[in-house]
Amino acid sequence: MIGVNGSVRDTDRRLVVVTGASAGIGLAAAIELARRGDRLVLVGRDPSRLRTAAAEVREASGERPAVFRADFAVLDDVRQLAEQLRAAYDRIDVLANNAGAIVLAPVTTVDGFELSIQANHLAPFLLANLLADRVRRMVVTASGAHRSGVLDPDDLNAPLRRYRPLTAYGTSKQANILFTAEAARRWPAVGSYCFHPGVVRTRFGNESRLVAVGMRLLPLRSPGKGAQTLVWLANQDRSRLHDGGYYFDCRPRRPLRKAADPQLAARLWTTSAAAVGLPA
Repeated sequence: MIGVNGSVRDTDRRLVVVTGASAGIGLAAAIELARRGDRLVLVGRDPSRLRTAAAEVREASGERPAVFRADFAVLDDVRQLAEQLRAAYDRIDVLANNAGAIVLAPVTTVDGFELSIQANHLAPFLLANLLADRVRRMVVTASGAHRSGVLDPDDLNAPLRRYRPLTAYGTSKQANILFTAEAARRWPAVGSYCFHPGVVRTRFGNESRLVAVGMRLLPLRSPGKGAQTLVWLANQDRSRLHDGGYYFDCRPRRPLRKAADPQLAARLWTTSAAAVGLPA
């Protein structure tokens, strides 16, 4: 619908919420989606980086996005974020659950969980549940690193006992894929998809000098390339996509069996809901 000044009214444009949007894949996706005419909401942990990201989106699209701060290492931040988004918007056309981290040393959050599983799975799980009645499509940034996952839904803190960063990260990415598939089963009105972005040159692991050097020297993907499948999933007609599907380079892929077990996905949902204080 066209407004009185000849422009498309904001209420008729898609609203896209991108978490982890202050850098890397999230920022690249936000810039591309804004260029295509979507209204953007950026979510990030650091206010300064969020302001910088918002300026980049505005420079690319001519419109400044809304910004909300939330630290996914604190579940109360996620609850507050959901309240703020619900107050501001009556619908969210796309929720891009992109925020995540590789944690190089064992860390227990204020909520009592291993940081990787909380930041990469429990926090996005909580946010999606609190917004599910407003969301039309959800895109989750998963990873081929799920191959190293050893998820035990009944013991989400298991990685803390013998901590290995890639195992903890892979376990959280395994959870992402299982969550997406179970969300598709439980929320048929929401198109739910996840994807592997490839190995992308981002700020991940910059606390480690070795990882930071590798990020600069290895032939890794740009954030823009990593974001392509996110943008594609946000825009494809739902009839052309597989609900609950896992994608790589804009094509469906079959995750490993441990990330495609419907019974494991259902168990993970139940224990995740209990962990964040939601009904199963």
